[in-house]
Amino acid sequence: MSKLIRIAPDDTVAVALSPIPKGTEFMGVAARRDIPAGHKMALREHFPGENVKKYGFPIGHATAHILPGDWVHTHNLATNLSGEEEYRYSPVPPAIEKTSPREFLGYRRPDGRVGVRNEIWVLPTVGCVNSVAEALARENQHLVRGTVEGLYAFPHPFGCSQTGEDHSNTRRLLAALARHPNAGAVLVVSLGCENLTREEFRKELGDYDPRRIQFLTCQQETDEMAAGGALLRKCCEFAGTMKREPIPSSELVIGLKCGGSDGLSGITANPVVGRFADAHLKTGGSALLTEVPEMFGAEDFLLGRCRDRSVFDRAVGLLNGYKNYFLRHGETVYENPSPGNREGGITTLEDKSCGCVQKGGTAPITDVLGYGETVRTRGLSLLAGPGNDLVSTTALTAAGAQILLFTTGRGTPFGAPAPTLKISSNTPLALKKPGWIDFNAGRVADGSETAERTAEALAELVLRVASGEKTCSERLGFREISILKDGVVL
Repeated sequence: MSKLIRIAPDDTVAVALSPIPKGTEFMGVAARRDIPAGHKMALREHFPGENVKKYGFPIGHATAHILPGDWVHTHNLATNLSGEEEYRYSPVPPAIEKTSPREFLGYRRPDGRVGVRNEIWVLPTVGCVNSVAEALARENQHLVRGTVEGLYAFPHPFGCSQTGEDHSNTRRLLAALARHPNAGAVLVVSLGCENLTREEFRKELGDYDPRRIQFLTCQQETDEMAAGGALLRKCCEFAGTMKREPIPSSELVIGLKCGGSDGLSGITANPVVGRFADAHLKTGGSALLTEVPEMFGAEDFLLGRCRDRSVFDRAVGLLNGYKNYFLRHGETVYENPSPGNREGGITTLEDKSCGCVQKGGTAPITDVLGYGETVRTRGLSLLAGPGNDLVSTTALTAAGAQILLFTTGRGTPFGAPAPTLKISSNTPLALKKPGWIDFNAGRVADGSETAERTAEALAELVLRVASGEKTCSERLGFREISILKDGVVL
């Protein structure tokens, strides 16, 4: 197998699948220097100001004279991005051929929703009771038995001293987590004097099953630990009545995320996830794609796939709304990639984005969700959220994803509240961090397996995880949340 790949026929650069020694030839071009894995080699001459193409799209322009065989990176390539843009509606929605779903063993909730875990979640409404929530989870682990699979607290610093949209975000996210089907029961812990009062939380929550969601207000209790323990026993008694049963895989909502990406992420891990997503959506399943700032520069991959004009208009509003968010704060929209991304071979935001959106496959986009909103249609939905790993995975979970597929080229140990499958873009990472990585998509770059077969193997793993197999981060006990903050703190 060649050590370089030209992703699209009209690309003007190739990507090194492994370290390339000086003099290595590809398509009649010899490398003029050693090129690290994941980095780009010029396939033709570029003059300053001329666009460089990868994935079939411009990923920036040359800032210096680039010769065939040159290493192309931050020293000679810069972004084309600036601010908001106007987009034309040119629909090319792909046809979806329906296939039959498979089955997994999950939990059918009384309201008809489906979970892949049967856990007890302790949600503080305000940071002041984080320690109480964590102590309640820690000191009541003896209640985890039978079909109750875990007891976890999710601390956060918000719920008070917030105004406007920040307060709304906190309220929506926590209420959405309380409704999540992976939680067999939930204990909501409040202090009693915060902005996000128990009454306000209930209003946001809407109709709920009082057997499933319990409330503890610490200022009203002489001994909040004893009172909380009694409520957790009720939670476990209710959740303990749930049992796994066969459920069609079409009822799975899959969250799509990448973090710590490298130059191979858009060639191995993300396209493999995209193939999995397409196959899952053909069964009538659902998937969520977020990280809006990492769609900038890759809009051509997405907008033509919008199901109709209404979805297109909302997608444009999502993209330009996020660009305006950056500009409103005096920031450039292209303040990305991270230092680790660049070290791994990603040069510009367009370079990162065109690789990032590969996770969404090729299926039509059926809906656009705001931050804190929950999935409401089958198919692929775009979800408002930043690129930040903790904030975006929390948003994906709150939107209803029962499982997250998280691709990475650099590696990361954290987990979201929902099972978070880590998928490496390269084999060295999978070998170095077996305690972090659940699945190695680097086999595509190695040439040991096709992307299609790798996607099929990933689908098998997803069904096993949906049926109860633990991910690496679950085995480590790593799970946390983070909520978007934009405004002032009182």
